[in-house]
Amino acid sequence: MKVVLAYSGGLDTSVAIKWLQEKYNANVITVTLDVGQIENFKAIEEKAKALGVYKHYSINAVDEFVERFVARAIKANALYQGKYPLASALSRPLIAEKLVEVALKEGAEAVAHGCTGKGNDQVRIEVTVKALAPHLKIIAPIREWGLTRDKEIEYAKKKGIPIPIKDKPYSIDQNLWGRSIECGPLEDPYAEPPEDAFEWTVSPLKAPNEPAYVTLTFEGGLPTVLNGVEMKLKDLIIELNRLAGRHGVGRIDHIEDRVVGIKSREVYEAPAAVCIIEAHKDLEKMTLTRHELEFKSMVDDKWSRLVYEGLWCDPLREDLDALIDKTQERVEGEVRLKLYKGTVMAVGRKSPRSLYELDLATYEEWSKFDQKLAKGFIELWGLQTYLARSRGGRAEPDVGGKGQSPEH
Repeated sequence: MKVVLAYSGGLDTSVAIKWLQEKYNANVITVTLDVGQIENFKAIEEKAKALGVYKHYSINAVDEFVERFVARAIKANALYQGKYPLASALSRPLIAEKLVEVALKEGAEAVAHGCTGKGNDQVRIEVTVKALAPHLKIIAPIREWGLTRDKEIEYAKKKGIPIPIKDKPYSIDQNLWGRSIECGPLEDPYAEPPEDAFEWTVSPLKAPNEPAYVTLTFEGGLPTVLNGVEMKLKDLIIELNRLAGRHGVGRIDHIEDRVVGIKSREVYEAPAAVCIIEAHKDLEKMTLTRHELEFKSMVDDKWSRLVYEGLWCDPLREDLDALIDKTQERVEGEVRLKLYKGTVMAVGRKSPRSLYELDLATYEEWSKFDQKLAKGFIELWGLQTYLARSRGGRAEPDVGGKGQSPEH
């Protein structure tokens, strides 16, 4: 039996190799994806081979990750529950796709992953695999075996599996779009994250005392120029992670609802994502009508939930992309961001597609806006409200919150 395993090189997936070999007498094929995380991929390959895998695939998927997944997230202002930029969530359907591709190429009967039964990733990977190749069996060794970390370490020692030496008590997942930090002291939701949990951002207390300004130029809803320099999206994200991280921008700490129903405390670093989405939302406010903005905010929220909940392959996500793409045709222009002590603020914007008209907005006497038109507008705007109050609505105003008229 051939099994294709998503392999990170960590303890969970290393233990999974031996477990699959023993339980299923499997020829294990490992697959490692580069989605912008900082890893020694050669060392991961050598470790897999030392554990007796049948074959190993190391796939550079950075460009595909950025162009197919991150770019869409930017257009959708993707923030799950208004906070999380979906960094790990965006990479999981791509990992699942590659598992399926390798499985079909190798004639494998099954794919496997190292996810636990408590997390979101099991849902994201398995739903995608089932959508793309329903005939493939899915094996989840850690979930099926019910392993704890202590048991894993004990098993690893027995089987001669190298145990990674960790100098910090955190579980880390990262890619180009963000870094997720869990476990250890972070499991106490009242405790402030220790400073050693962060790597991409300096403490806001130690950030420069002078603010920095960055400009982002957008075309078709995507940033193409950073501080006057045209860049590929991948390179722009890398550089903005560096610039914003120096000013402590991009730290996220919130309580999150996982797909499986558990509330969890989640800590992230996503300097570029926070800056780009802030700028993109600001530019949309200048170039889209208020009707588009109101409707798109609902679409963006639904898009983010679909991706978070593992439904990248659902037709609704593609339907929403079609609407989002149409709105992005007019989202072009430049946004100026101010980075200071952990905060980011849009402080300037301009666009050839701008719906802002100074002649209408100004309070100066040369304004083109005819203020006399407002009287008739107000009469019509509130017409049904007036009628409702006089015909079955509350007859008297609620003054002072006591439900009584002034004379009482």
